[in-house]
Amino acid sequence: MALILCIETATEVCSVALFLNENLLGIKESSARNVHSAMLTTFIGELLNSTDYGYIDLDAIAVSMGPGSYTGLRIGVATAKGLCYALDKPLIAVSTLQAMAFGINYELRITNRSEVELGGANYESGNVIPDPGSRISYLICPMIDAKRMEVYCAVYDQKGKELREIQAEIIDESSFQDFLADNTVVFGGEGAGKCKPILGDHPNAVFLDNFRTSAQFMNMLALKKFHLQEFKDLAYFEPFYLKDFVAGKPRVKGLN
Repeated sequence: MALILCIETATEVCSVALFLNENLLGIKESSARNVHSAMLTTFIGELLNSTDYGYIDLDAIAVSMGPGSYTGLRIGVATAKGLCYALDKPLIAVSTLQAMAFGINYELRITNRSEVELGGANYESGNVIPDPGSRISYLICPMIDAKRMEVYCAVYDQKGKELREIQAEIIDESSFQDFLADNTVVFGGEGAGKCKPILGDHPNAVFLDNFRTSAQFMNMLALKKFHLQEFKDLAYFEPFYLKDFVAGKPRVKGLN
C-alpha cells in the first residue's frame, strides 16, 4: 500500500492530489494566477483533513519537477522537500511533460468511446480525435508556455515512451513536421495555443484546447518510482528549469 501526495505547480495551475495506490482519494486545485505561494500548503492541509489522513500517514511525496514556471517550480519543490525532511518521507520527482502526456491520453479515453469528429467552439480543425481503445496510432505532444512564441515540449507515444527529448522550441511552420508527416499528433497544454494558429490546418494535427496540468495525472509515474525506490536526495535535488532564469530589470522610481 502506498499513500502518495502529488504536488503540481509547474504552470499557472496550483494542484495537489492524494492517492492510495491507484485510487484518487481527493484533489484540490486552482488555475487562478499567482496563488501558489498563498494556497499550496492550505490545499495540502485541506486535502488531508477531507480524507481523514494525517501527514504522518504519507508514504511519499511526489512533486512535478519541470520544466515550467521558475517561480512555480521553486515553490512546489521547496514545499515538497520541506515536508519530506520534516516527516522523514521519500521525495519522488515526476517529469511535468510526461505526466501531461499521461493526462492527455486519459482525457482521450474519457472523451471518446469511439472515434468522433471534432467541431464547434473547442475544435476548429475538424480533424478526427484518436480513440485510445481503437488500433489507430497517435503521438502526444504536451506543451508548456515558455513566453513569446516558445514552448517547452516533448513527444511521447501512447504508452508514455519519450520519442523526442524535452526541449524549448520556437514554433514555426516546420515544427513537428517529421512527426506529423506519418502520424496523428495530439497537442495539449497551455502552450498548445501558440502552435494551433500555425499547425492547426495540418490534417494530422489535433488540439485539446481545454487540457490543463493537474496533480491527478502524476500518480502512475510516481507509484512506479515508489515501487522501484527511485527517490531524490533532499540535499541536492533541484527542479528541471531547462532554461536559466532571467530576472527582469527592476522598475523602481529614481533608478536608471
